Amino acid sequence: MKKIYPFSAIVGQEVMKEALLLNAISPEVGGVLIKGEKGTAKSTAVRALADILPPLSDAEETCMKVVELPVNATEDRVVGTINLEQILQKGEKQFEPGLLAEAHNNILYVDEINLLDDHVVDVLLDAAAMGINTVEREGISYSHPARFVLVGTMNPEEGEIRPQLLDRIGLSVDVYGERESHKRVEVIKRRLAYEANPDAFCESYEAEQQELRHRVILARKRLQEISVTDELLEAITTISITLNVDGHRPDITMLHTVRAMAAWEGNAVVTEEQLLRAARLVMPHRMRRKPFEETTIDWQYVAEVLQRKQ
Repeated sequence: MKKIYPFSAIVGQEVMKEALLLNAISPEVGGVLIKGEKGTAKSTAVRALADILPPLSDAEETCMKVVELPVNATEDRVVGTINLEQILQKGEKQFEPGLLAEAHNNILYVDEINLLDDHVVDVLLDAAAMGINTVEREGISYSHPARFVLVGTMNPEEGEIRPQLLDRIGLSVDVYGERESHKRVEVIKRRLAYEANPDAFCESYEAEQQELRHRVILARKRLQEISVTDELLEAITTISITLNVDGHRPDITMLHTVRAMAAWEGNAVVTEEQLLRAARLVMPHRMRRKPFEETTIDWQYVAEVLQRKQ
């Protein structure tokens, strides 16, 4: 089997890579939506994430993994089925697990998430809200835990994503092709080297991959040391109020995101710069807007409001 392109070998796209790593450190961040044109390493980055995901805790032996949900997957394939024939013949309840069972405590990845069938979107919303997947067939029901980090990629030119699903995804990132010549050249060189000899190419990045795994483990341990002060909560709510976002989910997502960011960067406390960076990931896709209306945010104004509050 051909080896997956290494996460550490991806050129540029630092914000996208950061958003994925923050979810690897703290699944409570709630996933990420990556929007961009074709050929910007969206799918490559998500699939590459699997190789640097350690187990969620020291007590677990298996690493987190990326489970792919095809855009054309049926509802039964996603939620699983109850084998009614087994019940009728032997009187035993037999559940045949679907992708949600496989995705428990892992990353659930949907490419072209904006093209998902509405019924499947509803299933994802229910599971994301409850952390449980329930299957009911002919008066028989079966439930199992389904806590997962939802990661979706999409090309905005192919349609929008349902607002209900959008609000369930913690972070949102827009990606673009590199505009600097030397970076585009490097993208080509690395891709050619990978296609020529995947094993040798991946081996050349193994030290960097191992360093990323180690940093994720350290950041997870450091996460609990990042204190939640009243000042931090005040700053987060100030940003939410300034941007006029709905509900309280953005505030909670901001808290998880900025703590993961501080842990990743080795800070004992959250900085204002980290708060503003986290807000750029959490807030734009939650802004009130009319259909087809572009959202623009004056981040300088947000920073000034934050400073006046201190």
